[in-house]
Amino acid sequence: MQTHIAEQYRDTPLGREADAILRSCVHCGFCTAHCPTYQLLGNEPDSPRGRIYLIKRILEGETPGDSTRLHLDRCLTCRACESICPSGVRYGRLAEIGRGLLEEQVKRPWADRLKRQLIRSIVPYPGRMRPLLRLGQLFRPLLPGSLKRHIPPRQQAGARPTQQHQRVFMILEGCVQSLATPNTNAAAARVLDRLGIQVIPAPDTSCCGAVKHHTGDHAGGLETIRHNIDAWWPLLQNNEGVLFSASGCGAHIKTWGELMQHDPAYADKAREISDRALDLSQLIASAATDRLADIGAGQRIAFHAPCTLQHGLAITGEVEQILQAAGYELTEVANTHLCCGSAGTYSLLQPEISGQLLGRKLDALQAEKPELIATANIGCQMHLASHAAVPVVHWIELLDRK
Repeated sequence: MQTHIAEQYRDTPLGREADAILRSCVHCGFCTAHCPTYQLLGNEPDSPRGRIYLIKRILEGETPGDSTRLHLDRCLTCRACESICPSGVRYGRLAEIGRGLLEEQVKRPWADRLKRQLIRSIVPYPGRMRPLLRLGQLFRPLLPGSLKRHIPPRQQAGARPTQQHQRVFMILEGCVQSLATPNTNAAAARVLDRLGIQVIPAPDTSCCGAVKHHTGDHAGGLETIRHNIDAWWPLLQNNEGVLFSASGCGAHIKTWGELMQHDPAYADKAREISDRALDLSQLIASAATDRLADIGAGQRIAFHAPCTLQHGLAITGEVEQILQAAGYELTEVANTHLCCGSAGTYSLLQPEISGQLLGRKLDALQAEKPELIATANIGCQMHLASHAAVPVVHWIELLDRK
């Protein structure tokens, strides 16, 4: 794609990066068939190719307006287009650059600004979110179904093992996951203990930075990354790396090196943490898993592969193989590449589109009557559970059986 980057961006690091991404696009249109919002809405500006042109126009000096913001806001950043793109266009990174420029130039309506500020001020901080969640759980039985289904029931985590092992990983607790589904990491610790691996909680952390970054507060997202690096770095020297059980957090941590590349004080540390970050499925697949065999006893499971796992982290088939080796029967699921509509904060900011995508995803997951739905990301888990006819769990809980 030919570009004419405006002077104010041409010689900046972001301008050069965006220009290189734009030039890699050949306008082939393969991405449109894999874009959930284009399939749903049928509008060219709501496809990756259309959004690339909108971002290109911003970088070439055109002043964006409400229409540009609307179409960029509708993007899930699921990155399914990246998985199918024959030219390797880094659309997700380009979308973040475009959104950052848009936030600087187009003022949002006050209600939208307030909603985003509330999300950024509450969700990444467990201390602020806990009392609100507990209050919702307390009154959950009294709420109408439309509200009740969006509040996860209180979950007991169970004891974590105390045995020490030679192999040690630091595990990210997460902001939402640590409150909504605390058993996820507790189950991970118990399963890994059986495989001779010890996990210790990453210290003094809440969010990985994704919530602020994806709601337009890029500076706040970078500050969160710096905070986490300062907290993790001393402990990281004495273990193998950072383990994550939520693929959404993991996909963002994997971008830390890229996001911090222009910060001389943190660039090297951020890059090392990104390199040493590991999804739970990668660690378990590499360990001796014979002690996990025959756990499933033929139970029928539908697995939902989050976009952050299959497109963001490019991990496909790993969890499915682990579950099958453990004795579970996996049902066939159509259109596994399509997003469920959770997409981080997307379900809060674009509820109508998110709800339509959720309906389509649940139809596909439940078509063969599974007993359970398993997934690998807290956002997807809560989103699917809000309307699923069967329980929705994190897949690691299915291995926490003896």
